[in-house]
Amino acid sequence: MNHSEEFYIGGAWVRPVGQTLCDVVNPATEQVTGQVALGAAEDIDRAVTAARNAFPAWSLSSRADRLTLLSQILEEYMRRYDDMVEAITLEMGAPRRISRDVQAAMGRTHLSTALEVLRDYRFAWDRGTTRIEKEPIGVCGLITPWNWPINQVASKVVPALATGCTMVLKPSEIAPFSSLIWAEILDAAGTPAGVFNLVNGDGPGAGAALSRHDEVDMVSFTGSTRAGVEVARNAAPTVKRVHQELGGKSANILLADVDLERAIGHCIRAVTLNSGQNCNAPTRLLVPVEHLPEVERIAGQMIETVSVGHPDGDVEMGPVVSARQWRSIQDLIESGIEEGAHLLCGGPGRPEGLETGFYVRPTVFSRATERMRIARDEIFGPVLTILSYDTLEDAIEMANDTPYGLASYVSGRDQAAVHAVAARMRSGQVVLNGAPADPMAPFGGYKQSGNGREWGDFAFDEFLEVKAILGFRPV
Repeated sequence: MNHSEEFYIGGAWVRPVGQTLCDVVNPATEQVTGQVALGAAEDIDRAVTAARNAFPAWSLSSRADRLTLLSQILEEYMRRYDDMVEAITLEMGAPRRISRDVQAAMGRTHLSTALEVLRDYRFAWDRGTTRIEKEPIGVCGLITPWNWPINQVASKVVPALATGCTMVLKPSEIAPFSSLIWAEILDAAGTPAGVFNLVNGDGPGAGAALSRHDEVDMVSFTGSTRAGVEVARNAAPTVKRVHQELGGKSANILLADVDLERAIGHCIRAVTLNSGQNCNAPTRLLVPVEHLPEVERIAGQMIETVSVGHPDGDVEMGPVVSARQWRSIQDLIESGIEEGAHLLCGGPGRPEGLETGFYVRPTVFSRATERMRIARDEIFGPVLTILSYDTLEDAIEMANDTPYGLASYVSGRDQAAVHAVAARMRSGQVVLNGAPADPMAPFGGYKQSGNGREWGDFAFDEFLEVKAILGFRPV
């Protein structure tokens, strides 16, 4: 990485104020694969100043100007696509096929979606003699996680650009390489100086400085609920807008008439995708008690077929991102055993033959109870917990009995019944019968899963202020 020890500020690559470096570890080999500089408050201040200076001109740019820039970014993104795939594989350990077809593909999707939305998005309209206008909120601090690095970067940066905002991005220091390539892409595409800025760093240093900075008008954060609380605390004294996409513990309700093979297949794929490091993964499988033995049989067979190995191989799962993440998952697997859940498949330790690398055994627990840690805590690994219910009313109560509300899942043949259950789910998304992702659908959660929405036109709304001009007379 040519710029791994530099920051992108004011349209140029610059040296950090300090000299602190952070190792970036390849999770497949446990070897240091590079370093990035860690920014301090002074670096954040430089970047925010550049964004503030660029805001007056960019906020007044035309729709046509922004469409042209996004088109140029998309063109450059596709030119650097293979580099992005390589970076994500290296920093995250995602199998190369997942990096190419899913992870990096999300950057392309968000750019294409924003272009479609921007062409027709309504920024102003009249109600009698009042003009309603939506205008860019200002300078945005964007703090992104490691698990879907370019997806989360693009889902914030692209709508911010499209709506006329300027920004400072602080990506995860654990998986920073893809964001550095993203900055190179925006630079090569001709993004005006200061509109987009990047400072690497950790949460307590750069992240805290960005979220409390008095010249930042909005902070958009994706990460754990614990860290989201700290971001909100830091932002509170300046009363800036805080947009958060936080943790989840999604319930997956199977109705009595469900096609078990199909529904469990969707569940296993979703729980093991990206090594289970997904905030919206359906990790609580709620099944009718009379179907429990059959569910156990099918889930056990399916989880055993999930291939785990080096990202360069033809595998479905690579390692999890770090030693810390591996230890956290192991602790929760051990807690499930200690608390008396039935270990159906997998368990603690690495898969056989994978002694090096942060590999986790795909794991299924069954006959769990609602109070067990594996049924309540976000594991963020390839671990599925099966719970049984007597009545549908019990299932709905169990599904909603969580501090989270990011996503939920419902499967069954009777569409009216499926819709009725979906209407009672307290979550930002409800996925019916394994439906695919929709890039125009709003993404975000209820309760401690955050506030605000990403994706599609809903993402644009987050970066805009609403102004009413009374007594307006068209001229």
